[in-house]
Amino acid sequence: MGPSTSEYIFIRTCIAFLHWIAPLSVAYSFVNLYLRPNRSHGFSIQDILIAWALLEAVFYLVIFLPLRRHLQRPALHPEHASREQRKQDFIQCMGSVPDLDEFLSKWFKNSPLSEIKRENIKEFLRWAFLSLDSVDEAYEDEVEEYVQLIEKTRQKEFEPGRGSARCIRLTFDKVELLHRSLFWYLCVWVVDCLTSLRLFYYGFSYHRLPLRRFFSVFPLRPHNLISPIKSPSDKLTYWHRPHHSKTDLPILFIHGIGIGLYPYVDFLAEVNKEIKGKDGKSVGVIAVEIMSISFRLAGQTLLKQEMCAEIDKILKAHQWDKCVLMSHSYGSVISTHLLYTPSIAKKIGPVLLIDPVTFLLHLPDVAYNFLHRKPTSSNEHRLSYFASNDIGVAHTLSRRFFWKESIIWKEDFGHRLVTVVLCGQDLIVDTQHVGEYLSGTDDDSWKTQEFKGKSLDILWFEKLDHAEVFDQRATRTKLLRALHEYCGEQVD
Repeated sequence: MGPSTSEYIFIRTCIAFLHWIAPLSVAYSFVNLYLRPNRSHGFSIQDILIAWALLEAVFYLVIFLPLRRHLQRPALHPEHASREQRKQDFIQCMGSVPDLDEFLSKWFKNSPLSEIKRENIKEFLRWAFLSLDSVDEAYEDEVEEYVQLIEKTRQKEFEPGRGSARCIRLTFDKVELLHRSLFWYLCVWVVDCLTSLRLFYYGFSYHRLPLRRFFSVFPLRPHNLISPIKSPSDKLTYWHRPHHSKTDLPILFIHGIGIGLYPYVDFLAEVNKEIKGKDGKSVGVIAVEIMSISFRLAGQTLLKQEMCAEIDKILKAHQWDKCVLMSHSYGSVISTHLLYTPSIAKKIGPVLLIDPVTFLLHLPDVAYNFLHRKPTSSNEHRLSYFASNDIGVAHTLSRRFFWKESIIWKEDFGHRLVTVVLCGQDLIVDTQHVGEYLSGTDDDSWKTQEFKGKSLDILWFEKLDHAEVFDQRATRTKLLRALHEYCGEQVD
């Protein structure tokens, strides 16, 4: 969506309409119940509005309000690494901060440095590296060591005491989420059905949940009831294209935050049509669905070990010993987890990361831009309302996402072929810094390099925003070329 005034008015109008459905429905239902107007015996539009408003009111009062309270429960943090490992992580992170003062200010929600004092820094470091919400004397000497290292780098000591600045602490902060109306979920249901019909048309088969879990996703999905193929995972659904090629690798795709696989259907259809093995046979595709980040009510996002175990079940069921890993946006978090799991990492060949959020994740950009920035432009309002404040998305990022186990460094890929796709107008990621880090240079020569398929490639799209690379055939073609090249890597 562009920056024009008409587009801004359109997106703000849509948000206002969707936001006010619930409170107006509650008010209308109470007024209607109190006044009890006489009803005609015939069926009218008014009867439909009354019934719909009552459903919206019940959904808000009986479902959303208790759910919002329930989702504020504390996060279950991963176990601590050793102190030596934590210090190495700290030094590595601090060594790749381009501007330390800006880094601190943004983690403190753009507070002035004068209000970020010693106790503020300690509070931030306790969360960031120790997952602590309060002082624990067993770790205070370590926290003090980190503070001194920062002061040494800044060549300036922090003022004693505590300033007014408040830092971002994702897993301790309140989960900021907004109600979604039944009307909104009806729209999601329509999009889901259309997406599924298109994927069926393009030759993909759907692997459903067990029938006993049919009601675990809302809006309900008809294909979870009628599909004859059950997923080997009891918790993940996916779309599958059989792999027949003996010469080329299949593709594992993990989507990002959004309305499921809808933005990727054209791309998946082109993969189906255009990518064939050297032997002329089809290259397989598994497109995993993560319902909790797809604007549905679907329970909690699986933690790292659970997610990896469920994906491994799927790979084993299809006897995929090696595949190309492709992911978009938040999907790069799951990709990182897979690469850090030895039993699965050995099955991963070349990697294609589109709009990844896991490089330089210690920088505040992703957390601040996605969850704490006050929106001004139409795109920022769209991101904030429809994505950041979605119930499942907000809970995932605030209670099920841990940056220390999700950050990836370029050396972690080993000898794999890797392509990273970055967009110059990305609303979420500071792609300039990510590109400089990956290329190892602070000039812009890496932005004009063509795909070579030799080690680490960067594809740069100067005028595109986050996820827009999937919108046009011309940009998707560049992704297809890299993917085709990677599928053609030698099969073990």
